[in-house]
Amino acid sequence: MLRLAGARVLDERDLIDVRGVFDDDPVAACMVAARVEVAGLDPWRLGGEMWASDPRPLRGKVDGLCFSGPNLIPLRGSATAMRMFADRARRRGRMCSSLVGPAEQVLTLWDELQPDWGPAREVRADQPLMAISASPKITPDPLVRQVRPNEIGRYLPAAVSMFIEEVGIDPCAEDGGAGYRARVSELIAAGRAFARFEDGEVVFKAEIGAMSSKVGQIQGVWVRPDRRGEGIGTAGTAAVADRLTRVLNRTASLYVNGYNHVAQAAYRRIGFEQVGQYATVLF
Repeated sequence: MLRLAGARVLDERDLIDVRGVFDDDPVAACMVAARVEVAGLDPWRLGGEMWASDPRPLRGKVDGLCFSGPNLIPLRGSATAMRMFADRARRRGRMCSSLVGPAEQVLTLWDELQPDWGPAREVRADQPLMAISASPKITPDPLVRQVRPNEIGRYLPAAVSMFIEEVGIDPCAEDGGAGYRARVSELIAAGRAFARFEDGEVVFKAEIGAMSSKVGQIQGVWVRPDRRGEGIGTAGTAAVADRLTRVLNRTASLYVNGYNHVAQAAYRRIGFEQVGQYATVLF
């Protein structure tokens, strides 16, 4: 078993215990659970490593758990566990684009990593994690539907605009957009990209960015600037939440910046309630 600075890399023998962590808080764990349910814990198939903070073989309990891949996602653990994960992350070097997950773990881990990895491009310390398991309280927009593969040319500009607004960088800057287009194409092919089209143009969009066996996480909610304030975003998000809860039998979740009071109010009108707190560190 691989060990470094107290943290160890998990393998298939640890799968039952890892799933126990997911079951304790399926909404907070959705991003990681979605990967593990498909790929297991083999790093090559998982696209990253799952770390535990305990140096001994697991005995039905995981004290600290962290996923290291395209994002660094600490799911559980004390300050001591975060220190162990930080030690391992420092030795590997920064390989992620963000640090995201439950706020207590993320901010504690960032305190450890900041002297070596900082400064961050942005720290979003207050991101309410919200969820709904029942049907939306408002009528879903009947014009919001799944995006078809042959519509990517019309959908992609809206996705790029959303990314620039939300993240602050152009996803097409480094490779001409090939990587981002591939990711969006995957979501469309999986039936997890949704839009309302008017005159052939996207006026609302959203995606189910991660979907485990219990939870679907909505991301990339966007309304064309000239149509904002009309309730399109609220009804459109309700349509995606309705798809998750009624058709796919999942809890619908999302997280939102704490300063975005307008969005939070809209999500509450749909029926979302805060169930946790996320934080994100952007590099």
